[in-house]
Amino acid sequence: MLFRLQTLLLNLMFYALFFIVVVLLVPVLLLIGLAKAPFLSHRKNMESLRILIRVYGRSMVFLGWPFIRVRVEKEAGDPPKACICVSNHRATSDGFLMGMLDCEGVQVVNLWPFKVPVLGFFARLAGYLSIREISIEEFLRCGSELIEQGVSIISFPEGTRAGSRKMGPFHSALFRLALQTGAPIVPICISGSENKPRKGSAVMHPGLIRMHLLAPITEESYRDMSPFKLKNFVRDRIAAELERMEKGE
Repeated sequence: MLFRLQTLLLNLMFYALFFIVVVLLVPVLLLIGLAKAPFLSHRKNMESLRILIRVYGRSMVFLGWPFIRVRVEKEAGDPPKACICVSNHRATSDGFLMGMLDCEGVQVVNLWPFKVPVLGFFARLAGYLSIREISIEEFLRCGSELIEQGVSIISFPEGTRAGSRKMGPFHSALFRLALQTGAPIVPICISGSENKPRKGSAVMHPGLIRMHLLAPITEESYRDMSPFKLKNFVRDRIAAELERMEKGE
């Protein structure tokens, strides 16, 4: 009974605050970006836009507090500049959790985020990469250019939400990019997001989300691997850590 009451209160509060943020915060962020734009280079404007998107993402993460708490754990401090962040993917909220990363980043996404009103427009403007809309050659070219600019690539290589604790297979495109650029790979383990909300539902459930950033995997560690071997190596590291995090729950 108490859990149901908490769930009801969480959803009433979350979606009311979500509406307020979209109506008030987004225009404020837009005005800040527009005010700064004439005085900055294109590169600086892109960096500023990505920072504002990160602020928006973090705002979404904290809308559910205190019913939803987020704990970020870092095995080796903040991610290095221009790295490739690889995370498991259980729920829609995972994309917003990437706002907790202290880096300038571009997400690799499916088509649906671009269809979200307002957010989709700014995601496309910020250079987010739609893996379904471009060829692998175009993806590798764009990804390499971003890495050279000092921008991190953030991806969920399962390609879709798992909807449960079971992790799906990884796709290879991201790991081909790693081998091409030599960028460090930062595995990210997300635990507890699978019902926030569940796949196919909009109902948020109370609980703790843990986001654990593992130590970077350097080029020296993976340069001799094939994309297939590398993707499974990274997936196994994430799976092992998730098992450790959730053992006994």
